[in-house]
Amino acid sequence: MGAAGYAGLGLIQLLNNHKEAEVVWASSEEAHAGRKLSEIRPAIFGLTDIVCSAPDISGLIDKADVIFFALPNGLAMKWAPKVLAKGKKVIDISADFRIRDLAEYSDWYKIQHASPDLVKEAVYGLPELFSDRIKKASLIANPGCYPTASILGAAPLLKHKLVDPDSIIIDAKSGVSGAGMALTDITHFPECNENVRAYGVASHRHNPEIDQILGDVAGSKLRTSFTPHLMPMNRGILATIYADLQEKVPAEEIHLIYKGFYKDAAFVRVLDKGKLPATKYVSGSNYCDINIVVDERVGRVVVLSAIDNLIKGAAGQAVQNMNLICGLDEKAGLDRMPLYP
Repeated sequence: MGAAGYAGLGLIQLLNNHKEAEVVWASSEEAHAGRKLSEIRPAIFGLTDIVCSAPDISGLIDKADVIFFALPNGLAMKWAPKVLAKGKKVIDISADFRIRDLAEYSDWYKIQHASPDLVKEAVYGLPELFSDRIKKASLIANPGCYPTASILGAAPLLKHKLVDPDSIIIDAKSGVSGAGMALTDITHFPECNENVRAYGVASHRHNPEIDQILGDVAGSKLRTSFTPHLMPMNRGILATIYADLQEKVPAEEIHLIYKGFYKDAAFVRVLDKGKLPATKYVSGSNYCDINIVVDERVGRVVVLSAIDNLIKGAAGQAVQNMNLICGLDEKAGLDRMPLYP
């Protein structure tokens, strides 16, 4: 559901090349009902004949094993119970099932949750941290794009208690596609071209999600300072994460810790010493590139984490989660090189 948006279209593109998957139904807004998706989004012309249906799940439940919700916040929570009651798997790309504290969800998203009992059942879909739980789940809360880059970047520091948990500062920069297809005052071309701006300072809705999962990793609640920036590019996120070291630790030792932490992670690449992540090097892929630098002068570690916000930050991670819950190879449909240059 939501096949014509950036995340939904990304799913169509990935699943179209997935040898173990077939897209049997797709919906979009009422205005697109009855039209071929390729008419709405010409990038897939000649590659799929899927026709957009109206957003009504009554006709799809018996056809599908997995239903992806790529909808605005507040909608999946209404549809998911009906799908789950039929024994189907749900992967939600919105934020509806990410925040466990319902009061906190309501505070940040200004929505009263329609399916509070399902929030307890949902598994946070970050495979590098929770693959065992994902494999057994029926409802996956696909992580946000900023949280994906930020959590993957900071998790090893907290797991190994290398840093003061309350010292973490995240400065993240994203391409304009992260804002979705709906225009706003800051996403018009003259506003974003040749311009860099911060937004959602101390108020971005991904902050509680980051804090919740990093708190899980650390074993106690924490609060991060998170500031996102809009960049004049189509796609990609680069998160720069700063944290105070608990004690003096050589960069080489921290680098080895990261290597060990992600040794079995198919889509996390801990780069060689001196090689810094960049959005261009992960574009179009499900990879997250990470590296660390220790600033000995101030006793601080700097982590850089880069992803494609539409792939690892949305559709690619959703397919990775589908692979896990369906018992498929985790890399199926995703094992491709980044698009460069």
